[in-house]
This record gives sequence, structure tokens and C-alpha cells, in this order.
Amino acid sequence: MIKDLRGILKTHITTERTTLLREANNEYVFEVKKTANKHQIKQAVEQAFKVQVDSVRTVNVPGKPRRMGRFEGKTPTWKKAIVRLKKDQVITIFENV
Repeated sequence: MIKDLRGILKTHITTERTTLLREANNEYVFEVKKTANKHQIKQAVEQAFKVQVDSVRTVNVPGKPRRMGRFEGKTPTWKKAIVRLKKDQVITIFENV
């Protein structure tokens, strides 16, 4: 179990799709630590942004094969969390993005 919840959230993902999710469903998308579970992600978001979380969905995003000349490699696998906040809850630092 991870005791320090600050290390769970890596970055906020901002794309057209995530902006539509935020406006329509009050959902925010984060890249999270691969070993984190839904309960830890919920606690980390609530502690970091002082909001109440309604639900958490997670997705393991597989790495894609890449080439540079004759060398083949793969981008790393990472985990994405879609966090839905309770009604009338807002993370203010992402509203102007």
C-alpha cells in the first residue's frame, strides 16, 4: 500500500475529449501510478484538490510499437484514471485550461 498519496497522481490529461468529459459529466482525467488502485486514486484526488469524488474508472493503456530507423522499441504502458466528482464540485485550477 502506498502511504504517500502525492505520488499517485502524475499529471492531468488535457485533450478535446477530456474537456468534453469535464463539461458534460464533471469528470477529470489523470495519468496515475501503475500500481495504484481505485481507492488510493480517490483518496489522492480528494486530498490534493479538496473535493468529493463520486466514482473512479481506470484504464491500462498499452504501449505502442515505435521505430527509429532500423531499431524497434515500444512506448511504456501507463494507467489512466477518469475521476467523476460529486455534483457542484469543481477543481478550479483546470477550469481555465
